[in-house]
Amino acid sequence: MLRINKVLITSVLIFILLPLMAQNNTNSPYTRFGYGDLGERSFGAGRAMGGVGYGLRSSKQINPMNPASYSCMDSLTFLFDFGIAGQLSWFDDGNARQNDINGNVEYIAMQFPVHRRIALSFGLLPYSYVGYKFGALRNDKGVTFTETYNGSGGLSDLYGGISVDIWKKRLAVGANFGFLFGNIKHSQLINMSAEGSDAYNTSRSQELRVRDLIMDFGLQYTHPFSKTESVTLGLVFSPKKVLNADSYNYTETLTANGYVDEIISSDTISGKEFGLPNKYGAGLSYVKQNKLTLAVDFSYEDWGKMLYFGEKGNFRNRYRVAVGGEYIPDYMRKSYFNRIAYRAGIHYGNSYLRMNRTDVNPSGDGYNEIGASVGLGLPLIDNRSLINISFEYMRKKPETKVGMIDEQYFRFTVNYTFNELWFFKRKVD
Repeated sequence: MLRINKVLITSVLIFILLPLMAQNNTNSPYTRFGYGDLGERSFGAGRAMGGVGYGLRSSKQINPMNPASYSCMDSLTFLFDFGIAGQLSWFDDGNARQNDINGNVEYIAMQFPVHRRIALSFGLLPYSYVGYKFGALRNDKGVTFTETYNGSGGLSDLYGGISVDIWKKRLAVGANFGFLFGNIKHSQLINMSAEGSDAYNTSRSQELRVRDLIMDFGLQYTHPFSKTESVTLGLVFSPKKVLNADSYNYTETLTANGYVDEIISSDTISGKEFGLPNKYGAGLSYVKQNKLTLAVDFSYEDWGKMLYFGEKGNFRNRYRVAVGGEYIPDYMRKSYFNRIAYRAGIHYGNSYLRMNRTDVNPSGDGYNEIGASVGLGLPLIDNRSLINISFEYMRKKPETKVGMIDEQYFRFTVNYTFNELWFFKRKVD
């Protein structure tokens, strides 16, 4: 009965959290370009360690960054994981400053074994976020109006993954097969209401709808030094993809209350190609069981070759480096503070976006991403399930300050990892 109740609780949580994941967790003006801010795939421990994960292999955490990691769990365990985040952002364009607060459910996932060497994982992850609103009062030929830009939506990855131990406790391979879906909408509102009753408001919108399958593959090799110490090398690869995507343009007139008065035009944009790049990742981790974990990751994505609305030049190649660690003072002590996992990490990379392209500056401008994180892994009473807390600071530093915004944010993430012996059969005397 207890096991059935836990299944019901988990199912209810999934249905409650799914609609919440559609909410925005950003208000960045940079999400006006491309697919928006790219989401992180790291969970719990990895998030607090700078976002590492390619070389991490733990029986207590789900790690979709490298699908080869799923098979490390024992044959009796079921894992369920979900995370929520809150974010405080600062924006500075050199003339004005703005603060915003956002929050959202970030991900949900589960993992379980089907054989002593095979495990499966399923979940819903963010691929990208779009969310912004900004505008100004303008005057053109003596006509005053308000021009406002809005963006919303994003892409999500509903994935199913499998991992197989080829060489027990040494070599594992895995793959994720995902359904990428979502809508991204950008709109421009011209508000002429101040000019009198004869004036009308105009909204011009562009919407991108994506429905397609994506894949990524992983490998992990673990070399033991002793019964408690080992090093793991992780490799991942995601092949490039021409997306099954539709795009639309709308032009509408609006009433003073914001309702649609008349649809002036509604066009389907055909023949435009949208692409996702090849992604390569490598990671290395050192683990002293229940004591110390050190990890480093590197990833590279060839965005520069990808088309967006059928055009090249909107993106540039992206790289990211992350380093992190975890320390547990004494896992066997009764003292609770000695059993807490203390984590920290840093990361550095660049944006995949090219902005402000002109004839004088054909390569456009971009920004670099610099971040640091700390966190805690708090064991629950059963000493199996965990509550992970992480605090992350990140700065999007423009390569040039001409027409660019310096963005900083502080993100607080909480995730609950439910670890249960669902497949354990007790003997009755």
